[in-house]
Amino acid sequence: MSTILITGANKGLGLETARRLLADGHAVWVGARDGVRGEQAAAELGGRFVQLDVTDQASVQAAAAKVEAEDGSLDVLINNAGIAGERVAVPDTTVEQLRHVYETNVFGLVRVMQAFAPLLLRSPSPVVVNVSSGMGSLTVTTDPERLESSIVGLAYPSSKTAVNMLTSQYAKAYPQMRINAVDPGYTATDLNQHRGIKTVEEGAQAIVWAARLGPDGPSGGFFDADGAVPW
Repeated sequence: MSTILITGANKGLGLETARRLLADGHAVWVGARDGVRGEQAAAELGGRFVQLDVTDQASVQAAAAKVEAEDGSLDVLINNAGIAGERVAVPDTTVEQLRHVYETNVFGLVRVMQAFAPLLLRSPSPVVVNVSSGMGSLTVTTDPERLESSIVGLAYPSSKTAVNMLTSQYAKAYPQMRINAVDPGYTATDLNQHRGIKTVEEGAQAIVWAARLGPDGPSGGFFDADGAVPW
């Protein structure tokens, strides 16, 4: 049984991932910035709630301290928390609008990774899963056969490209960990006002797969439910 922490786990893909991993018998921390929703989700699932706002350094540090106090270590970290930001035309997108999205999707991931890396290093088989998107792939977003190529924006796509590079660099920095990025696909969640064509059950497949990787699994890659995704 692994001890797992999922950020943004009170709804959508995070909630479904928590449900699946709890059903496998793992101990899951339901991380959420909203205390009421997080407590409700944890109670519904049978997990444990930890208040965790990835944009707040004090909140992240407090969450790491709580997990350390109760478990001493962490086996799997799933960086799922993310926002889409405003839908703004590229010429009209401001630095502040980019910064708002990056604060959660990019800087938040770094805050969480820095805080929890010491706990992960105490695990015999540490795993990190970074929830990315096909919108972060240069190859996918320039392929006219792919839906992602028709969506034009600055903040969200570039933030997920940054997540992919963070994944690659962290994987090299921590060879003892299995660190991968995953693309759930265009999943119907609050992030896209439920316009996605996949269910959360389908979208969570790649996340759950990556969370279950053992010491012989891949690291530093980008995957979806069908296999490797091009950068």
